[in-house]
Amino acid sequence: MPHTSTSRFDPVRRPAPDRGRSLLGPALELIHTDRAPTRSALTAALDVTRATAGAVAAELSALGLVTVDAHPIGSGRGRPSHRLAPNPDGPVVLAAQVHADGLSVALGGLGGALGEAVYHPLPASTEPERVLTAVAEAGAELVRADRRRCLGAGLALPHPVREPEGTALAALHFDWPGGTPVARLFAEAMAAQDLGPRARRPLPTAVGNDANLAALAEHRHGAGRDARHLLLVTSGHVGVGGALVVDGRLHTGSAGLALEVGHLTVDPLGRPCPCGNRGCLNVETDADALFAAAGRTPDPALPLLDQARALARSADGDPHTRAAVDRVVDRLGLGLAGLANILNPDRIVLSGLHQDLLAAAPERLPEVVTRRSLWGRCDQVPVLASALNHAGLAGAAELAWQPYLADPQAVAAG
Repeated sequence: MPHTSTSRFDPVRRPAPDRGRSLLGPALELIHTDRAPTRSALTAALDVTRATAGAVAAELSALGLVTVDAHPIGSGRGRPSHRLAPNPDGPVVLAAQVHADGLSVALGGLGGALGEAVYHPLPASTEPERVLTAVAEAGAELVRADRRRCLGAGLALPHPVREPEGTALAALHFDWPGGTPVARLFAEAMAAQDLGPRARRPLPTAVGNDANLAALAEHRHGAGRDARHLLLVTSGHVGVGGALVVDGRLHTGSAGLALEVGHLTVDPLGRPCPCGNRGCLNVETDADALFAAAGRTPDPALPLLDQARALARSADGDPHTRAAVDRVVDRLGLGLAGLANILNPDRIVLSGLHQDLLAAAPERLPEVVTRRSLWGRCDQVPVLASALNHAGLAGAAELAWQPYLADPQAVAAG
């Protein structure tokens, strides 16, 4: 299977009985997102007979993807039903993420199960080939050490990725050339690794923007579940990203480049941004901005994001830090209000440093959004913290799983 960039993610749709297409993909996605935890729930969601749902569940079980509890469970109403769940001993995918100051890798199973994330520093040279080789080497080490079969690899990147070519644009953190073919380079880097005897060969790979992938994971498994118009805004190790999920589908624009929310101006006289502007959300509400507002210098030997999150959590213990947090929160609230005016989301989820800023100012931040937003004053938009640890990695896993959610029988190939 060739490498791909991020693709359109369609929600599960009820199939018409006369279409004759396989129910395996829709059924697996329902179980993957916990919308069909029992066989009776699967029957209702697919709008099929109990016998058909049972046969579909049995086929997914035979593929090693789900488990079907042999003992029916009862809810006190109706007939007892068999519990369905992703197989914890089933196959996994490699999830990887490049940050502005490092990289992380983990293994991801169905159901949003993400193993322990392993963090590595960036190589001394940050040219594309070297960074992507470092990611592949770190990921291969995890794959070789695990007893489960690896079916694919997904990579989250901190810059826009053009669809469908899989090229990076405006890679400001590393000064990569515009149009760098990251999808191809990542596929080649993974193909050069020793993945052990259990990995699929060749290993399918895919790349996408980290904020887009985090939003996808939050919508399927986290704080964005059941939202019709989910806006996610996140600040990772450096900068700010955003994404929109509409009716279960990522809105990525005509070429995958939509929702660059980090370059929304929130202070025309503010800090210079790598994009050439001043006062972008990107540089007014990220980790560097918080340290600058607090008049502190982070330890270069430690991950910047971890230090910034700890600083935000310490706001109540120090008046100077409190003032710095409030300043950054006000800028963030202004940006979110502008986005709410334009996008009219029914839920806003904050990830990374931003969720710690929300925790540090649980009343102030929503109040700024409400006060500065037309729609917020009319119908207050819930602002929630991310429910997932490592949402970008979780989204990279979702990206790698996508071909098998569409066609579960593909797990038997390779």
